[in-house]
Amino acid sequence: MTQRIQNALTIDVEDYFQVAALAEAVNYDDWSSMEYRVEANTDRILKLFDEANVKATFFTLGWVAERSPELVRRIAAAGHEVASHGYSHQLIYNQTPEVFREETIRSKGILEDIIQAPVTGYRAASYSITNESRWALDILAEQGFTWDSSIFPVHHDRYGMPGTPRWPHRLTTDKGYELAEFPLSTLKLPGYTLPIAGGGYFRLFPYWFSRMGLGSINRQGKPFVFYLHPWEVDPDQPRLDVKWFSRFRHYNNLDVCEQRLAQLLTDFSFTTMSEVLESEGVLDPAPAQTAPRTVTGMA
Repeated sequence: MTQRIQNALTIDVEDYFQVAALAEAVNYDDWSSMEYRVEANTDRILKLFDEANVKATFFTLGWVAERSPELVRRIAAAGHEVASHGYSHQLIYNQTPEVFREETIRSKGILEDIIQAPVTGYRAASYSITNESRWALDILAEQGFTWDSSIFPVHHDRYGMPGTPRWPHRLTTDKGYELAEFPLSTLKLPGYTLPIAGGGYFRLFPYWFSRMGLGSINRQGKPFVFYLHPWEVDPDQPRLDVKWFSRFRHYNNLDVCEQRLAQLLTDFSFTTMSEVLESEGVLDPAPAQTAPRTVTGMA
């Protein structure tokens, strides 16, 4: 029997009120007053992954890590990879390079202080490294990141770099740095490139369609990257007053997402982003993140 291809399993650790689609209802300044649910939801995912005996990469928001350092330690202690999701989940193309640089340094430092290990991977909020914000790739390289998973090779109202490579590759930044890039996975249809990598697409498409689309990538001999957010397994989260399209994107099928995720873990093989990039030959092997020392009183 042919060994199944190892795919990258990733979680973007952010709370429901930090999603760009809900920004019309809640400002950044209000975040601290919102009901905080990301820790319990992430623990729920950690339990599911433990039961399925799979490892994943957790792109963790600096804002969350500051408030839940023990959660980050639990992620690392379970053998998962910790990567950066920036600090404030703001769209990069709406930031200046100076603000992005400061937030990148801050969030990387927070995570490394918590896990006492290098953090070398990055994913932008809402995949907001676009042609307008390619300069962010230079800043990532300058700050010691060796790989990125922010580029979505599709047309979209909020993100996308159409025409860029669909498979893991090494890219050269505008200043001549090199980074390993794992673009978000897509399904090539006649005349159209369809996002298939997870998140809202995983909830909105029927499961059979996601399985077919992701499976078609493996049948081409390629790995895919799958992503999800902790709030997507939380059907009891507060409902915010937003426009109908944002409601549809955010709240549809929350009640079946965890069940679908569990099924996905049996239908495909998964590991961390770094392991897949190394196996594809686009990332040099680096010292593995080791589990942080147990802290007295830690759950």
